[in-house]
Amino acid sequence: MPQEFRRWYDNDPILKEALELLKLQTDDNKTAAADFIISLQEQVAQDVIERIYEITKQFAGKGNRWYDADPVMLKAIELLRVSSPKTQRIAALKLLLAMENNNLESLEENNE
Repeated sequence: MPQEFRRWYDNDPILKEALELLKLQTDDNKTAAADFIISLQEQVAQDVIERIYEITKQFAGKGNRWYDADPVMLKAIELLRVSSPKTQRIAALKLLLAMENNNLESLEENNE
């Protein structure tokens, strides 16, 4: 029987680990990670970005997910959600490495 996943990122163990660890980070680290993830929007179509803004308006501060309380993090996670699996995996690996080194600020430098 195939395993069913509750959340969109549960089917990729690296992405799942990255987001679960991100949830535990300090606010400053979350901000740096959100900025990095938002930079992925260059790889996402404009109509998808408009949909993300609609979702952000709808759920910001109202949802039950850990990232719903922060509109910037909500936007970042939604961008990650609609990115290609390859982009999600690359972002997750970069996030994990930065969190392991306790240096999320380096994400901004590496992405320019």
